[in-house]
Amino acid sequence: MTGKEFMLASLKAISQEIIAHEEELNRLDNAIGDGDHGTNMARFCRIILQDLPELAEQEDMGKILQHVGMRCITEIGGSAGPLFGKFYLQAAMANMGNSCMEVANWVVSFEEGTMGVSQIGRSVEGEKTMLDALFPADRAMQEALEEGRSFQDILLAGAEAAQKGVEYTKTIQASKGRAAYLGMRSIGHQDPGATTIMLMLQAMHRLAVEMQAE
Repeated sequence: MTGKEFMLASLKAISQEIIAHEEELNRLDNAIGDGDHGTNMARFCRIILQDLPELAEQEDMGKILQHVGMRCITEIGGSAGPLFGKFYLQAAMANMGNSCMEVANWVVSFEEGTMGVSQIGRSVEGEKTMLDALFPADRAMQEALEEGRSFQDILLAGAEAAQKGVEYTKTIQASKGRAAYLGMRSIGHQDPGATTIMLMLQAMHRLAVEMQAE
């Protein structure tokens, strides 16, 4: 569950999930941004799917995540590239030299990625960004880990917290990025970046459940 097989399967599941929601993400972004978040993320995900055979030859989990992070930066347009890239690169740094990742490693990696996004974006929770899904998910997963819950339940806790974070973004005014120019008009719209984080965690949770059942 925590080895390379799950890592590669997660990248595949996440990529397929985001591609499936490309138009929805564009629609969300069109309301408060450039309208191309879905297109940019889907293009990146199609590249990762093509890279999977190459990544399957890599034994270092950190280097797999590093590859994904660099692909984010070079292939995703707009602000999403550096932000999602930083998330993966920070997670990579926490796993360099690891041939597998225990449950705690996954939670730490998510925390490191979240802090990386906060630092590079100079942003905090409550500004209508992807952090409104990242921070709640991080807290929920850390709490579930401390309670000794299963990996599947930890991911479920993260996914549910991220979903609540996405709903929260509808209620607040944007103060970062292009959406900030809309002022009060940004209220009522959910953040596409936060939605992407939610989709990622939901995909990982479903995968973990499926692999456990096999």
